[in-house]
Amino acid sequence: MNKYAAVFTLSFWSAIAHAQDFTADQSRQPPSVEEGRSAWALQVTPYLWAAGLKGNISPFKHAPTMAVDKSFSDVIDDLNVGGFINVWGRRDRFVFSADVMYVNTSDAYGKGPLPAFQLPGFGSPIPPGSNLKARIDSKQLTATLQGGYRVVDTPAFTLDVLGGARFWHISTDISVTASHPAIGVQTARHNEKFDWIDPLVGVRAFLPVTESLSFQVQADAGGFGAGGSRTWSTLATVNYVFSDRLSASAGYKALDVDYDHGGHVYDIRLRGPVLGLTYRF
Repeated sequence: MNKYAAVFTLSFWSAIAHAQDFTADQSRQPPSVEEGRSAWALQVTPYLWAAGLKGNISPFKHAPTMAVDKSFSDVIDDLNVGGFINVWGRRDRFVFSADVMYVNTSDAYGKGPLPAFQLPGFGSPIPPGSNLKARIDSKQLTATLQGGYRVVDTPAFTLDVLGGARFWHISTDISVTASHPAIGVQTARHNEKFDWIDPLVGVRAFLPVTESLSFQVQADAGGFGAGGSRTWSTLATVNYVFSDRLSASAGYKALDVDYDHGGHVYDIRLRGPVLGLTYRF
């Protein structure tokens, strides 16, 4: 069941996020004020998030909640496919960001005697002391959209206020074999999907140091109990501009989410270093 949590981790490469704008704000230095106000500046950043995860989850509805603690290397071992990208834009003082993350993981899992509980696909509860073997295939899609306004715009510092929403979609396919003298050996397969949306508010600050080097910090909080969830995230990066089109960013990101609704539990914290490469149009 550690695998099921791994999917979220590579909230990992990941974002999505959580609605994190990972790019350096190169667009704040247009050729002229008039040109900057008449056209959109657009940046695209594929990125990696080497995140570990820790928390509590239930692999399916009304299942026992299980503790999960995985390092980044553990998550990599389970990864099938992962993709993470951020798009950021600005026109005059109006800004927006879109962050999308998709992760597909698989895990083979074995467990000794467990307390009795009902497993979907079995006609009766699994007796106490049963032995379980399971394979868990997890898919996660997270998409975050935020828009906002630049309240401070100076050559030495910029500050944006943001608002938006983060969409979570989780799909889990579980194949389980249970053995016990009372039931013999039984096998079942079960698939569950659930999703929710977290409203968000946030801020982003950008501080240039030289023409090529800058710092950026972003934070948001949301959920506010909507759909049974709360969440927050922070991101801090150092950015270096190689050319008018290309820059790189490195830093650290943390994402916390606590979802407990309708029998599903997903309460974890993801954190780890991030690395991105930005192309500016």
